[in-house]
Amino acid sequence: MQKHVLILGANSDVAKAAIPLYVAKGYHVMAASRNTVALQDLVEEKGIPEKQVTILSFDAADFEQHADFYQRLPAKPHIVLYAAGFLKNNEEALHDWSGSYQMMQVHYCGAVSILNIIATDTSNTHLEKIVGLSSLSGVRGRKSNFIYGSTKAAFTQYLAGLRQHLFQRRITVNVVVAGYIRSKMTAGLDLPESLMLEPSFIAQAVVGAGNGFVLVPGYKWKVIYHILRRLPEKLVARLP
Repeated sequence: MQKHVLILGANSDVAKAAIPLYVAKGYHVMAASRNTVALQDLVEEKGIPEKQVTILSFDAADFEQHADFYQRLPAKPHIVLYAAGFLKNNEEALHDWSGSYQMMQVHYCGAVSILNIIATDTSNTHLEKIVGLSSLSGVRGRKSNFIYGSTKAAFTQYLAGLRQHLFQRRITVNVVVAGYIRSKMTAGLDLPESLMLEPSFIAQAVVGAGNGFVLVPGYKWKVIYHILRRLPEKLVARLP
């Protein structure tokens, strides 16, 4: 029986890089996003057989429609990837509640809403894995991006608890804690080139996720992750 992957926020650069990787492994992909036109363009550009990808409309912030969206899926998923993202400059977010709220809705509230529905569907005995795309910005609060980081921290902690909740059902939950990704979301930001990661590199980590909880792609970012976790607060306060 062919297995099915549900990608939520499938128009993100990492998700779009993951779609052909899942197809190459023999999965049928249900790619869900607000921008279905961009997904159709991707399928045509990559020459992916249409029977291997089903494109669906999904809005992470439209909570009231999540249950209906799940019930209308063409197949119950074996793997779920939550990759929806939205970024607002921290200074702007401090003075613009709508921007802050949008990040909260996309990264945390929307994720909890739809993943709760998926995780509590005990009739889906095929569910094997849930993967969430998070960020190193959620490891420690820093003055440059603490609003965005707080939404990612909340998402990571939700996934940690969900992992324990689903343990008895032998469903694996992974969180991909990524560093700087060269993507449309970070375009225009002044980020160090030596630390930039390609979406395809992150996608390989997503598709190849094993049984461990936290996955940090890239050896430089692994080092940074462990340093951030252990750094004294007085030194964290001096970070940009």
